[in-house]
Amino acid sequence: MSLLLSARPAPVARLLPVLAIAAAAGLVPALLFAVTAGGHVMIAPFVHVVVVGVAGALAAVAAVALSVIAARANDGRVVLLGMAFSVMAMLLVIHALSTPGAWLPGNGLMQLTAAVSVPVGAALLAASALPALSRARHARTLVYVQLGVLGALVSVGAVALVRAENIPVVPQPGSAGARLLFVLGAAALGVLAWRAGRTYLLTRRSLDLLVTIGLVWLIAAQYGLLAYEMMDTGWWVAHVFDVAGIGLVCVPAALDMRYATASRPLVGDLRAAALVADEEAFLGSHVRALMLRLAAKDPSTEGHTRRVATLAVQVGEQLGLPERRLRLLALGGLLHDMGKLAVPDHILNKPAPLSDEEFDVIRLHPVWGRELLSELGGFPPLVLGLVESHHERLDAGGYPHRPPAGELGLEVRILAVADVYDALTDARIYRPPWPPAQAIKLLADEAGRAFDSSCVLALRDVLSSSPFSRGSLLAADKRFTAGPRPAGHASPRLAEQPE
Repeated sequence: MSLLLSARPAPVARLLPVLAIAAAAGLVPALLFAVTAGGHVMIAPFVHVVVVGVAGALAAVAAVALSVIAARANDGRVVLLGMAFSVMAMLLVIHALSTPGAWLPGNGLMQLTAAVSVPVGAALLAASALPALSRARHARTLVYVQLGVLGALVSVGAVALVRAENIPVVPQPGSAGARLLFVLGAAALGVLAWRAGRTYLLTRRSLDLLVTIGLVWLIAAQYGLLAYEMMDTGWWVAHVFDVAGIGLVCVPAALDMRYATASRPLVGDLRAAALVADEEAFLGSHVRALMLRLAAKDPSTEGHTRRVATLAVQVGEQLGLPERRLRLLALGGLLHDMGKLAVPDHILNKPAPLSDEEFDVIRLHPVWGRELLSELGGFPPLVLGLVESHHERLDAGGYPHRPPAGELGLEVRILAVADVYDALTDARIYRPPWPPAQAIKLLADEAGRAFDSSCVLALRDVLSSSPFSRGSLLAADKRFTAGPRPAGHASPRLAEQPE
């Protein structure tokens, strides 16, 4: 039951989970590079031509196909993703065809293409965050640009292959130029890995985790291609991570397109409200099933839980909650009224204020909700606590357990404010909806007493940023007070407000 109050997390605390994911993903290539350090391998040049060339050609075809599918879905960002990987794959093909000893003498083209493939791809991937690319009208244009770029690469590559022996080996493996190029490419890929890692912490989808791992492996691949030469074992290990990294980033995007879900890891613009809007994709089929059950019993309550969950995560973002806690807040918001599945219909849908006896039954729904989710299993303690405690108040005037304020966590305080606001502003059979300004004023009057002041302020800021409510809330600004109510001031029965 006890949930400790948590303050806004420090930036370092928000960075650590993503760094942990990146470190775990980088452990495999780091160990392989360490084990193979100083080792040499003699592999026939034609093996490099066939294996890397075929892999690059297949990857290029798959990337173009991804772009075409994305263009049909008007997703410009995924088109750019396909462009990035098709360019990287085409450079891999040129890299394979320029293998010394196959049909060409020693040349610098193979080193040059290996050196620039990952940084060029990283730059294109980083551009996927540009807001303009999310506009549908750019999607088809980007496909034509992609085909033009690939055509240019084929032409330039053909000329370069003819004159390959005249191309110097730049940058030299392990040189200052190679290290600089690695830093630039790793920085771009690092930003993308940061976005993907944060997205994974919010969604907990395995696809988003794979994208994060793939980006880290591409950094490892770039390191190996720039630090080692063809006869070094590490150079061949880098090829493995190059191809694997492309697959781990590209395949999840293709699967997202297949299921008509926007690919977000590389862009990093997924907001917590999206978890509520598409709970089956991001929170799982079990949550979807519960929401369907609630909608069948009482559509009004189902709509209320969605609005409360959306408001709660927006307030949580305003207060700086990290991704993991925003996800749990979204879950708690969607499921907070599941206990009403056990409330008799004649009470739940009564077209009049409830009697004291009926309200005693309603007051049991937080406990029933926790019991239901506990029986189903798989829900974290914080979610269970949110379901059981969303009617608790700082002054111990709520229900069902009335703990002291210090035991109410920040997520509980956020959910309580969002819950009351939506309950007041939603129409009921027995009363019309309250105006938003009036609901905010009631919460503001109780701020510091029944409700957390910072949560009320954050809710007001969230609502003020919405055009439909900005004007109606301006009138409440002057009346807002974050301090406790004066002694003797009458307090409405907020804890007993039916939803």
